[in-house]
Amino acid sequence: MNLLAHALLAAPDSELMFGGLIGDFVRGRIDAGLPSRVRAGVALHRAIDVYTDAHPETSRARALFVPPLRRYAGILLDVWFDHLLARDWPTYGEGTLDDFSRRVRGTLDDYRDLVPERMRGFVAYLRANDLPAAYRDEAMIGDVLRGMSRRLSRENPLGEALPSLVALHAPVARHFHAFFPQLQAFAASERDRFVRDGA
Repeated sequence: MNLLAHALLAAPDSELMFGGLIGDFVRGRIDAGLPSRVRAGVALHRAIDVYTDAHPETSRARALFVPPLRRYAGILLDVWFDHLLARDWPTYGEGTLDDFSRRVRGTLDDYRDLVPERMRGFVAYLRANDLPAAYRDEAMIGDVLRGMSRRLSRENPLGEALPSLVALHAPVARHFHAFFPQLQAFAASERDRFVRDGA
C-alpha cells in the first residue's frame, strides 16, 4: 500500500499515523528512541505491507500485468490502490479527502523533527502537489510514476505505465474493493496489538 492507505489505516491517532507515514523510510530495526506509538505505527506499516503482498486479491491483480510491467506490478498496484482509495474515499474514509490530506501534511509538520532525513524532500513534494488528495487525479499518478522511474537505479518502464493502468482499471478496481475491507479489519486488529505490546 502507499501513503494514503497507510495514513488511513493508522488513523485517527496522530503518532500511529506518523509512524505509518514514515514506514517506507525506516530501514532495519525500529529506533528505540522514537515514541512508542510512533514505533507501533512503523510496525503496523510493515505488517500491512506483508499482508498486502500475500493476499490472494493482490496476487490476482499482479497477474493482470504482462511483461515488462509484471516485474513492477507491486509498485504499480501500491500507487493505483491509493488512486482508487482517493477516488472512492467516502466508502472507506471519514470526512472529506481534502481535510484528511491536510491532516496528513499537518501530522508530518507536527513531528517534523522526527521525519527521517531521506524523507524530507518527499514531504516537500507532498505539500507542493496537494498530496495525498491529488492521488485521485490520473495525471498525478502519471507524475508519481515518472518520479519513481527516475529514482530507480536501472532502466524501467514505470514512467510509461499509466496507460496500462488505465486499461486495467476495471479488473484492478474489483480486486481492490474485494481486498480493502479485509485489510481495514486486519489493520484495526494489528493496530490494537502493536499499541498494547508497545511495538
